[in-house]
Amino acid sequence: MPERDGGPEDLRVLVVDDDFMVASIHARFVERAPGFVVAGRAATGAEALEAVERLRPDLVLLDVHLPDLSGIEVLRRLRGRGDDVGVIVVTAAREVDTVRAAAAAGAAHYLVKPFEHEDLLARLEAFRAAQAALQGVVAPDQEHIDAVFAPIGRARTVLPKGLSPETADAVLAALGAAGELSATEAAEAVGISRVSCRRYLEHFVDQGNATVRLRYGGTGRPERRYRAT
Repeated sequence: MPERDGGPEDLRVLVVDDDFMVASIHARFVERAPGFVVAGRAATGAEALEAVERLRPDLVLLDVHLPDLSGIEVLRRLRGRGDDVGVIVVTAAREVDTVRAAAAAGAAHYLVKPFEHEDLLARLEAFRAAQAALQGVVAPDQEHIDAVFAPIGRARTVLPKGLSPETADAVLAALGAAGELSATEAAEAVGISRVSCRRYLEHFVDQGNATVRLRYGGTGRPERRYRAT
């Protein structure tokens, strides 16, 4: 049901999750984000499709595991009927196939549960920036376009020699889905060697697409753990 309209500059968000408590937490996170208001909630895929058509939100926080349709199927049906509403997938699903399907269907971001308010806020702000990039622009130049495709654009335009854009996208998607990975774990998720995967990960750190921390064990060298930004 609708929550509140907000101001004329606010972006309206539909929260889709079959767990009432989780949906409430996500709704509170949205309400704490400046410039965003909750337009409504839905607990099933069918409710989500109907609510998008009725409420016309700017953005949908979409869970994957719903009781009737998967979130991926909801996203595909939205796009199939020509609806370009923004979608951030919020889910516990970390399978690479699910991440790839979400990206292929047009999700703006993919956020793994559980997450903190700051994690969602960063993606909400990125979505707002992408929305604002083309406002009032009749013939966008490359800078405007790159602002809309920023996550892919950064990975593709500054890749060192020997790194491919397709593999870079896959590594970054796996990192974003898992929350935090070592080079070995990321390599297994994508299907490349650990040495090659670490080159991509260190490149993302250099470009600001990822951060790295050291995890110390009992013996030996500390493990480098990577997290997407």
